Amino acid sequence: MMKRFIAALALIAAAAPAVAKDVTIGLSWDARESALNQAWEDYMRAEAKKVGDADGMNVKWVVNMANNDASRQASNIEDLINSGVDIIIARPLDSAAIGASIHAAKDANIPFVTFDRSSSGDKPTAHVGGDSADQAKVLGEAFEKLLKANHVKAQCIEVQGSLIDLNAVNRTNAFKKLADESGGEITIIARIPSEWNPEIVLSGLTDAFRAHPEANCLLLASDWAIDAVQAAAQKFDKWHPEGDPKHVWIASNDLLTSAIPAMENGYIDVSVTWDAQSHAKEAVRVMFDVLQGKDPQCGPNGCLAKGSLATPATVKGMTDYWARKYK
Repeated sequence: MMKRFIAALALIAAAAPAVAKDVTIGLSWDARESALNQAWEDYMRAEAKKVGDADGMNVKWVVNMANNDASRQASNIEDLINSGVDIIIARPLDSAAIGASIHAAKDANIPFVTFDRSSSGDKPTAHVGGDSADQAKVLGEAFEKLLKANHVKAQCIEVQGSLIDLNAVNRTNAFKKLADESGGEITIIARIPSEWNPEIVLSGLTDAFRAHPEANCLLLASDWAIDAVQAAAQKFDKWHPEGDPKHVWIASNDLLTSAIPAMENGYIDVSVTWDAQSHAKEAVRVMFDVLQGKDPQCGPNGCLAKGSLATPATVKGMTDYWARKYK
């Protein structure tokens, strides 16, 4: 009788639905720069719900925004730590300053994942993002091939990103290498450190065009501020599509929402994508592996997704590309 009773209890336990475990993810944003941030968050939430439901986890999110203030981001992450989240994922504003927040989270036994931008200080539990070094390398090689095919001796203005952002540093290093190894066919005649500020892009590029009327090439760390680039170029009659004798050749990283029309219409000649959907899915995979005590199997520089080359000839066929859905 006792054996049958125990067996019955075991059957009841096996048939009973598993109780979902609450998992709270703390997400720290540096700023809301473009549709890219919203796309990342939307894709992360959707993917986490899908994976969480399959694994019997009830996923909750606590999201905060630093508004381009590194001190505020540190304070926001401290709030996440004090609230007892299960894991933190952060897009660092300052790759050096984020190290202190990583250290604090580790002291509290909370795993920490950096997203999109890595840390140059304390290392996180894991890093997820795009491979900006490979992105810039692929972009440079494609651009150099294009310039040679069109017999262009390029006099380029480089619009840099923020030099506290390791992705921007990787891109500017790749542009320098491109020019250094071009045998004089590509020259960077001016550099504009934009700090990811479109007003600086507009004013800096206006000054650079005024000082260098010979400029026939732009190297963009990102095309997120293509509207500012266009406004500055139009002041000097330098905004014309490919095929026009006045065309200024443009290579850009990212292919964000506002850049798609500029490429479709022949103003941007080549770009390498920064794919929000693949980044977000990889971030969720890594976070759940960490939460479950698994090794996410990242490489020495993190779990990095590579971008895809885009040109005016191919961009219209990229119908499922995330940036088309976030106009």
